[in-house]
Amino acid sequence: MAVRARGAVPMALVHTYGCQQNVADGEKIKGQLEEMGFSFTDREDEADLIIFNTCAVREHAEDRVFGNVGALKNVKRRHPSLIIALCGCMMEQEHVAERIRKSFPFVNLVFGTHVIHKLPELLFTTITQSRRVFERGDDSEDKQIVEGLPVHRDGNTKAWLTVMYGCDNFCSYCVVPYVRGRERSRTPEAIVEEFKGLVDAGYKDITLLGQNVNSYGKHLDEPVNFSQLLKMLDAVDGDYRIRFMTSHPKDATHELIDTIAQGRHISHHLHLPFQSGNNRVLKEMNRGYSREKYLDLIAYAREKILDLSLTSDVIVGFPGETYEEFLDTVSLIQTVEFTSLFTFIYSPRVGTRAAKMPDPIPAKEKSKWFAELCSEQEKIAASRCAGMVGTVQRVLVEEQNEKTGLLFGRTDGNIVVDFPGDESLIGGFADVKITSARNWILNGELNQLS
Repeated sequence: MAVRARGAVPMALVHTYGCQQNVADGEKIKGQLEEMGFSFTDREDEADLIIFNTCAVREHAEDRVFGNVGALKNVKRRHPSLIIALCGCMMEQEHVAERIRKSFPFVNLVFGTHVIHKLPELLFTTITQSRRVFERGDDSEDKQIVEGLPVHRDGNTKAWLTVMYGCDNFCSYCVVPYVRGRERSRTPEAIVEEFKGLVDAGYKDITLLGQNVNSYGKHLDEPVNFSQLLKMLDAVDGDYRIRFMTSHPKDATHELIDTIAQGRHISHHLHLPFQSGNNRVLKEMNRGYSREKYLDLIAYAREKILDLSLTSDVIVGFPGETYEEFLDTVSLIQTVEFTSLFTFIYSPRVGTRAAKMPDPIPAKEKSKWFAELCSEQEKIAASRCAGMVGTVQRVLVEEQNEKTGLLFGRTDGNIVVDFPGDESLIGGFADVKITSARNWILNGELNQLS
């Protein structure tokens, strides 16, 4: 492809915002670019092509993208041949695409989540016809899963593996079904083949991805549920760990919990977003479960998996939520004692039902609730981590901190551990004795008996 490179080879900068699914998409984008002859850079002034892979889940993420895109105007002025492309979830929203069209004329290419596989064609059109190209998904594209795309993985220890796309849940606050489309599952054969390739390549921590992995397989010609898929993957020989996200409580079953408990390679870490501890709010969110059902599932999981690590997502200040209802969320985290939480103040999304609901609580008040919840969770995390002191944990060693010289890794429960050791340990598992705890981070030393 005739990209006007300023160096010996064309250079691409791919910046991904948002969730792990976006990261996986970004690796497919880089895989295609690599096959097209691109190398990669983190410096805007070195790039011949800049791609922002965007997230639409929260307003703050969108604001960051618009700000960073605006800053590229000066880079484009200095390097007129630079191609600027925007893709991802934001671009599947009509009002966003229109704003890019009108307010950012220096952006050359806009494409949505459903047409990532067309990147070479879209770039070719952009370059050869010297015009702006906008291509976003439609209903026919929603039904399409393209297999065999090249992947440029950003590491050699941890890998993302998408098992399904889209979402059918339509939670009232969430834009994902509108930008990712309806649920489509990859075939188990394609997933197992890719999984075996990752294990053979030496990846030690493989995370299965989907907006709601518990819905996997519902629309396949020969239905296979997620628990059955997990068992297929767990049967693959090798030294590795399986994780998955995200689970939806309304579809999480005792069968899933039993599969985790009986697995050889399945992490004893469950990310199970509850969003609110109040039943009225959960109903308004269209979550499809109650506080009681959630707690019953947690009780069963804790009974079957004694060392289970639980994490979750929480929304503070949903439209119409009262302080008393918010306190139900606080009491739920006190009951469950999560390892960690991903906590967000409600962010209205254009096109969702919640965006039209009355929202009388001021942002300043919601921020106070947010701080209260975070403070309580910090106490819980500190207590749980302190309880691990003296235990021996199997840690996947990920990297070395250049400043401290300490190795960095994660337990099976996804808790960070710092410990001294030789860099030759990076990329493998090590048994580490926990010596102290700092809130949600553990300190340790190599277990001499391992």
